[in-house]
Amino acid sequence: MKLEKITTKRWYGDACGTALALEFLGERWALLIVRELLLGPRRFGEIRDGLPGVSANVLTQRLQTLEAAGILTRESAPPPAAVQVYALTPWGLEAEPIVMALGRWALRSPAHDPSLPFSPVSLMLALRMMLLPERTDGFDATIGFRMGNDAYGARIVDGTVLIERGMIDHANAVLSGEPNAFLPALFGTTPLPDMVAQGRLAVSGDVALAARFCTFFELPPKIGCN
Repeated sequence: MKLEKITTKRWYGDACGTALALEFLGERWALLIVRELLLGPRRFGEIRDGLPGVSANVLTQRLQTLEAAGILTRESAPPPAAVQVYALTPWGLEAEPIVMALGRWALRSPAHDPSLPFSPVSLMLALRMMLLPERTDGFDATIGFRMGNDAYGARIVDGTVLIERGMIDHANAVLSGEPNAFLPALFGTTPLPDMVAQGRLAVSGDVALAARFCTFFELPPKIGCN
């Protein structure tokens, strides 16, 4: 595919693949747009909801640039929705390991601030990023997450977290709350029962299974703390 340059920014003029990757994803918001599409197609408004700091103008420009680069495509959602959505191309989806590795690397910085806005997609990707497979032996259950209008089902298979949007009807337990509220329960600051008692999260279904699921994840150590 021939890359169509639709921006006026200066290119690095460097043959290194890393430099070329920055041409595609180094513009402000570009990599985060890719992040928001890693779990499936989304409408323009859904992408913007996940990136509250981006203006409609800038988002439109970045989507156009990513489409011209072959990273994403526009398509129509199946009936009855029949609306336009944005989806990563197969090549665009290959960026997932980059997004995950970059995120895990950056979380080691003391500058990480978990109080900043956190999208539902970010939370689901964090489950994949922070899973400790050795803790999951014998676990066979689906845990649902409801965050406003977003719902996801998470299941651990062969040491990885499989995530499907909307798949919570048959979940063994469903956790509900704002994305940021899940972080203390999932990453060791506050046990899930305490989060529920404080009214920050709600749980339906098998509470014990949900609580065990929350013990499978761990943030990487901060630099200087090894």
